[in-house]
Amino acid sequence: MPKSRIIFASLVGTSIEFYDFYVYATAAISVFPLLFFPAADASGALLASLATFGVAFIARPVGSVVFGHFGDRLGRKATLLGSLLTMGIATVLIGLLPTYHQIGLWAPAMLAIMRFCQGLGLGGEWSGAALLATETAEKGKRARAAMWPQLGAPIGFLFANGFFLLLTIWMGHDSTDPRHDGTFLTWGWRVPFLASAVIVALGVYVRVKLEETPVFARAVARGEKVKTPLKAVLRTSWRQLIQGTFIMLATYTLFYLFTTWILSYAIGATENGMLGIGYRQFLVLQLIAILFFAAMTPVSGALADRFGRKPFLIVVTALILLFGFTFNAFLAPETMGTGAEANLGLMLVFLVVGMTLMGLTFGVQSAILPELFPTNVRYTGSAIAYNFSSILGAAVAPFIAAWLVQSYGVAWVGVYLASMALLTLLALFATKETRDRDLDTLSDAPEAERVTA
Repeated sequence: MPKSRIIFASLVGTSIEFYDFYVYATAAISVFPLLFFPAADASGALLASLATFGVAFIARPVGSVVFGHFGDRLGRKATLLGSLLTMGIATVLIGLLPTYHQIGLWAPAMLAIMRFCQGLGLGGEWSGAALLATETAEKGKRARAAMWPQLGAPIGFLFANGFFLLLTIWMGHDSTDPRHDGTFLTWGWRVPFLASAVIVALGVYVRVKLEETPVFARAVARGEKVKTPLKAVLRTSWRQLIQGTFIMLATYTLFYLFTTWILSYAIGATENGMLGIGYRQFLVLQLIAILFFAAMTPVSGALADRFGRKPFLIVVTALILLFGFTFNAFLAPETMGTGAEANLGLMLVFLVVGMTLMGLTFGVQSAILPELFPTNVRYTGSAIAYNFSSILGAAVAPFIAAWLVQSYGVAWVGVYLASMALLTLLALFATKETRDRDLDTLSDAPEAERVTA
């Protein structure tokens, strides 16, 4: 199988999946509180919208078990197609949903169901793409190969938020004074969701042409497949599940603070203790910062191959921990300023530092998590660790951060991030180095649990 096809298939799939995911994340801040969650005050509507944002993270572990089962039994290729279609169809349907003002409480209920399906698809997508890259990589270059699916995150973010930015400019939407009868809130917000259909079709076309990874094919030939991958991974690799979950914790918390919560804090009303920056102004800053995320992702892979996963991630996680204690200096209204007086240059520096750290920590995760598990439970194990971490580090992060700001001030959001980084450091110290581990290994699963090809 040509290397270029592997790279494109792993990259295009995760780019589409993350595009779908971030389209919802952006709308959860700027659209859904107005159209699906009317409340007596803006803060209540925002918190309700962020709660449904978190529904996907509950679904993701379910998706990791379902798609992990088929990925370890049927193979990586077929499972990757299923996860992509699940995510894509749910995203398109969100773009067709009626609002609260049209069908009442059915609207947020249907939105939550579609969000659950988005999470279900993403729960199986990442691990399959990571395995496609790692199980076909050259010796000594596994982290560099594994970073390609990780690039899907910044690419998906750029497309999703860039799309929203262009629409708000074209349609004259002002988040500080939204008009319910304006073009953007009437139908414009639906376009990014509906456009997902086109790029999902592209992703399906690319993945249909894939071949099975040689590592998985050899495991099947040796009769190493197991009847129940979930049971096998819990029996043989439960320590690795815990380690992988907490290794991802700081990464998840950092990213969803910088892509979801920070948007609500930046554009939120000043009377609620937030900054009151214009939506379009802030989105431009965010899009600039995400370029640093994209640039640091391949750097992460190269450094992890050179120095090892464990020492590299320990250094980066320690920097994230220290960065958490700078939040008040950067973001406090008395420092940053509010509304038209906000210091956008200071905000850009803050975002760039955070996204640089994000690229460094995220780029290597698609190498270290698969390396923790044997071939016949690798899809299930890496997917469960990755997605259970999403509950602890991503699902609740925007909600907790919004609550901390309202209750104690923005400095405590940084303390929260530092606490998650500390837990990741403890997990890293308890994990053995995986750089030189052979992925083509026999499972520890008992003979009775295996099935022949």
